[in-house]
Amino acid sequence: MKLTTKSEYSILALIYMARNEKNGFMKIEEICSKCDIPKKYLELLFMILRQNGYIKTKRGASGGYKLARHASEINVAEIIRLMDGALAATESVSKYFFSDTPLFREKKIINVFKEIRDYISNRLENLMLSDLV
Repeated sequence: MKLTTKSEYSILALIYMARNEKNGFMKIEEICSKCDIPKKYLELLFMILRQNGYIKTKRGASGGYKLARHASEINVAEIIRLMDGALAATESVSKYFFSDTPLFREKKIINVFKEIRDYISNRLENLMLSDLV
């Protein structure tokens, strides 16, 4: 697993939104400024997050972005999977993105990568945004 800026920026923005959840809808410029994320890139990420039910938007002067679900209902693993795909080091051990790879022929190393995958996925599936606030 290697995180791209898509996952990293998404997680940063969602943590910021979770910290400021009580303030209601937030302007994208505020989130960009506080998290040091380019606006055009965050707009792209927010489109993906909105389409998948993680954030909601409101137009107008009092509009902006906010979490669509409470921070305690969003785990880090689902954001990473949405933005970057598999949590596994190789697709031949991935639960959600399985694909046969050359390594699949070596069962001992596959078992090691499965153990690593299980640890990472269990840790991140149990790590909620609210835990990071």
